[in-house]
Amino acid sequence: MRNKFDEQLLLLNNKMIEMGDMCESLISFTSAALLSGNTKDASEVKTKGQEIDRMEREIESICLKLLLQQQPVAKDLRQISAALKMITDMERIGDQAEDIAEIIPFLGGRTGAELADFKMMADATCKMVTESIDAYVKQDLELAQMVIEHDDVVDGCFLRLKETLINMLSENKADGEYAIDLLMIAKYFERIGDHATNIAEWVEFSVTGNHKGE
Repeated sequence: MRNKFDEQLLLLNNKMIEMGDMCESLISFTSAALLSGNTKDASEVKTKGQEIDRMEREIESICLKLLLQQQPVAKDLRQISAALKMITDMERIGDQAEDIAEIIPFLGGRTGAELADFKMMADATCKMVTESIDAYVKQDLELAQMVIEHDDVVDGCFLRLKETLINMLSENKADGEYAIDLLMIAKYFERIGDHATNIAEWVEFSVTGNHKGE
């Protein structure tokens, strides 16, 4: 019985890594489309996001079978419950990548790359997503903590960028729509950073049994 359970846990882990790779690839793909103004690539983001949705349902099914058909001990239970929480955050990262992609065609070929904080925020968010997934794969508490701390970098970029865009709005009405679109994208990046932080916190829980929210 335990051998079958261990096989299912291994399957769960492999599927989590696969979904994490999808998220990592999607946010990098979306950021590249944004910073290059590539509307063709932006139109492909939705299809990639649907694959993440499908994977969420598949992993959820594996977790529920493990909980209902087996009798997981404490550490196993933490791993399964953390996985259920993490896939929700990963699915939302996919949703927000889609939200960003939907705005790209309305930027009229502009990319926001002229604003240093905008590119820095996109890069920092991608780094957080990548490293939160790596922390899960390696069960690396130090890396998970680095992701959590890096959220301050993303938040700092967002606050500076918001001020810059408000000034742009007040100084040049012609750029009003552009500034609002960039602000919306920045907000989506900030939320993606929050979800990466959540993933890192659930990694800590799966290893230690302690969660920041408790």
